[in-house]
Amino acid sequence: MFLNYLKIFVRNLRKNPSFILINVFGLSVGMASSILIFLFVQHELSYDAYHEHSDRIYRVSRAWYNQDGETSLHLGHAAPPFGPLLKSDFDGQVEEAARLLNSKVVIKDEENIFEERRFFFADPEIFKIFSWNLKKGNESSALTFPDGLVLSETMASKYFGEGDPMGQTLTLMIGSFSFEMIVRGIMEDVPDNSHFKADFLASMEPVINFYGGYEEMMKNFGNNSFGTYLKLAEGVDYKDLEAQFPDFLDRHLPSDSRSSKASLGTSLFLWPLKSIHLHSNLDSEAEPNSSIEYVYIYSAIALFILLIACINFMNLATARSAKRAMEVGMRKVLGADRQLLIRQFMGETVYMSILAMVLALVMVWIVLPYFSNFTGKELSINFFSHPEYMVGFLILVLTVGLIAGSYPSLFLSGFQPVSVLKGTYKIGTVHEKFRSILVVSQFAISIVLIVAVLVVLRQLDFMKTKDLGFEKDEIVVLPAYKEFTDNYEMLRERLLKQRGIKELALGSRIPSGRLLDSQGTQAEVNGTLTTIDIRVADIHVSHSFMATFGIQTAAGRDFDYQLASDSTQAFILNESAVRAIGWKDPQEAIDKQFLYGGRRGYVVGVAKDFHFESLHQPISPMVFMIPDDRFNEVAIKIDPGFKDEAIAFLKEEWLAMKADFPFNYYTVADRFDQQYEAEQKIAAVFGNFAGLAILISALGLFGLATYSTEQRIKEIGIRKVMGASIWNVVSLLAQDFLKLVLIGFVVATPIAWYGMNQWLENFAYSIPVPWMPFLIAGISAALVAALTVSSQSIKAAMTNPVETFKVN
Repeated sequence: MFLNYLKIFVRNLRKNPSFILINVFGLSVGMASSILIFLFVQHELSYDAYHEHSDRIYRVSRAWYNQDGETSLHLGHAAPPFGPLLKSDFDGQVEEAARLLNSKVVIKDEENIFEERRFFFADPEIFKIFSWNLKKGNESSALTFPDGLVLSETMASKYFGEGDPMGQTLTLMIGSFSFEMIVRGIMEDVPDNSHFKADFLASMEPVINFYGGYEEMMKNFGNNSFGTYLKLAEGVDYKDLEAQFPDFLDRHLPSDSRSSKASLGTSLFLWPLKSIHLHSNLDSEAEPNSSIEYVYIYSAIALFILLIACINFMNLATARSAKRAMEVGMRKVLGADRQLLIRQFMGETVYMSILAMVLALVMVWIVLPYFSNFTGKELSINFFSHPEYMVGFLILVLTVGLIAGSYPSLFLSGFQPVSVLKGTYKIGTVHEKFRSILVVSQFAISIVLIVAVLVVLRQLDFMKTKDLGFEKDEIVVLPAYKEFTDNYEMLRERLLKQRGIKELALGSRIPSGRLLDSQGTQAEVNGTLTTIDIRVADIHVSHSFMATFGIQTAAGRDFDYQLASDSTQAFILNESAVRAIGWKDPQEAIDKQFLYGGRRGYVVGVAKDFHFESLHQPISPMVFMIPDDRFNEVAIKIDPGFKDEAIAFLKEEWLAMKADFPFNYYTVADRFDQQYEAEQKIAAVFGNFAGLAILISALGLFGLATYSTEQRIKEIGIRKVMGASIWNVVSLLAQDFLKLVLIGFVVATPIAWYGMNQWLENFAYSIPVPWMPFLIAGISAALVAALTVSSQSIKAAMTNPVETFKVN
């Protein structure tokens, strides 16, 4: 039976190669698109699943609350005491606990200086939680040595080449602190589908010493920079354990300022390991995560493209119905029943789907390296490591074959032999309407995708061009090491003499970063010093910070070099902080008493609100102060006309001052743009797949136009004999299809508006859904339809009427 279906398919391929190839091409494009997105989605859903006990591993996060209960900050990290305390307090429920502390280190070998960012101090228990295999060394002891260091295979090759790294010493530098570590282990590279990647794991001992010993470290609940992971005992429900955390916090933390219970101001949460990558986008993450929303979006696009391809096949198959009507009639006369014919046509479709899959896999093989580079994922089709792919592709072939062949099979097998053989068979209005619905569906999906890409591009343009309230362009940022901060005034005077350097300032954080630092706040409100139960983020700055970034003043003044008290008593707030504290306007805040983190002073100025963080976040209350230290970065404002000269000078000065450290800088403008990479990628995805949707829709419309022209060929001939012009005929044939595009536009508009409105809610600052993308999408779809239909309409209109009357 199947061999017979194959023979019929081959026979039709020889008789109508162009029809078969167009059909196969449409299906293959849909399949290839779906396979690419399937590989991406499968990779996203596989994060951290490779760990042996991944279902029992959880990360601890910490949140803080304002007085009204609103979350003011939620970190994916926790303070150093929490890991050991959770293990001891919940012994029997918590099987293992381990902490990780990420740090940027500088490593110098015999010839080069490297800056490494995937460096983690780690507790020895980390190997009991994560399934990271050591190729050399002992998992149970490698990090128990105070100087123990474990390298990934890539780092071992980078620093030691073909030599044996075991027992070798590396000198590490963190800021001005230098220490030596001995290689005690080599581990396999951390897989790409991990929510963070570690190239180095070092003993926690240097960190303990930095805190002044283990006892002092266990008292520090303020530095919430430690990734804390738990492996729960089998059968433990993490929600039941999480419910015990408020009492745990009340036992170990000092009381909250609002009550005797610390748990009213802060909470701990457990995140299942496999959910972190797609569901955890907290205020601090080990690495930027993705979002389950984008997985849904990609999956929906794959489904839409595949659906359009199937609709395209249906339209093309029914467009050729007139040429197969006689075949169906003869088969029925010779005894074939409808079920047999349905199986025949479905079999042909499945064979066509198999051929399309082969072509689709070739397309994927060609495109996959570019798609992998675009997504930043290591995607591949490896049937040896993933034999389930074969099953998935087989299911895809059968699904596409059944969906695409269902309607044509029912349609073609329903021809009445008497009517067909007499030449009087006519297509019913139900079938005509159904094909119209298919075309409307195709163009509705295409229009939704076009609108989506245009709205995303509009939002991206808005984010990149919006006035952030400060001057971000041409601000170069360098690390502020001790050698720089200790000699800051002298270096500042020297640098300002260089052509191209306009201003510079120190800061604990620089705009484009996250506001993660805050302390207790009290302010004078209505003559009384009042505790402020909202989070006010602190930024430690030098005197020239506001001038460097061009931040405008709403009231009061900037920091003054001539006033020594500004270094110990002066505070500058932003307008959001003024409103949150309860002062009626910026002027009222001036000269009010202000206590922050143990420092007492006065508000000397109020800065106008500006976007310190990306437009995903609302503007937070902020306080600026001049500290004795805590400077992490130096911002240097460059004259764009002398940028290269200024950068060269900075590099020369840097190497003279800090020869052991690489000269690496970033610009504030570039780092703001990097925060919108997810939106840039989704815009590109929408754009590419919207183009494919239009292409496949045009093929489907071409098929329906061909069918319609064949059905009306005698009518066209009569109209031409009666004096109709080519334009009259083209207009007659085109108007019906343009109506379908218009209906598709009407259907797509509310869907696109709702979808994009929901997407824009992810931003604290966004554009309203504009009307122009809808107009552009509608016009684009109409033009594609007009060009597609006109190609067949003009051909029919130019046919000699005599020839049309010869058509049987």
